Formats: sequence, C-alpha cells, structure tokens
Amino acid sequence: MQNKKGQTIAKTNLPQKVCVVCNKPFSWRKKWEKCWNEVKYCSTRCQNTK
Repeated sequence: MQNKKGQTIAKTNLPQKVCVVCNKPFSWRKKWEKCWNEVKYCSTRCQNTK
C-alpha cells in the first residue's frame, strides 16, 4: 500500500478491520485495494459461515 505521496507503507502500519464472524483483526491486502470499504470478512471460510 502507498500513501498519498507514493511512499510504501510498512506492514505494521496497514489499516485493520475486525471480522464480523470471528471477531479477529485482519489487515489490508493488495487484492482488496479497490474494495477495502466493502470488505467485512477475513476469509472465504468466514464469509461462507455468515
């Protein structure tokens, strides 16, 4: 992930959310770059057990 200046952000400083199923925190991933606001689940397994 990059900030507004184009600099890479360290893994420890990536945004985090809490999964609505297992209540565990999960971090931003590159594949969620365009849809981070819609991500609710940490994994496919949690998404299937909603």
